[in-house]
Amino acid sequence: EVQLQASGGGLVQAGGSLRLSCAATGFTSDDYVIGWFRQGPGKEREGVSCISISDEDTRYADSVKDRFTISSDKAKNTVYLQMDSLKPEDTAVYYCVADLWNCPVVNSASAATYNWGQGTLVTVSS
Repeated sequence: EVQLQASGGGLVQAGGSLRLSCAATGFTSDDYVIGWFRQGPGKEREGVSCISISDEDTRYADSVKDRFTISSDKAKNTVYLQMDSLKPEDTAVYYCVADLWNCPVVNSASAATYNWGQGTLVTVSS
């Protein structure tokens, strides 16, 4: 059974940084993708980023490109989302997801496709 544990959210001022973590268990190989969705107050769900664990190919939404960096530590089965230059519009609950090949940036419509972790709240104050 795939399980995802997200952590690292919090309150930060605009321009600040946070690092989210997603620990994944239950996969039997490196052939899977870890990604992040977010949903802000009154907003639709948005695919933020993803990384292919096997080849470390990464994708980013235009809204976070050049500010967020996704990376993986295979030894710890953990993916990190480094968020820099945060803006108030980044305020959202961030969800860690996993799938064998789908990426939230590319396929954000089919929520049931993914294994979901619990959300972690990121609040950016102005």
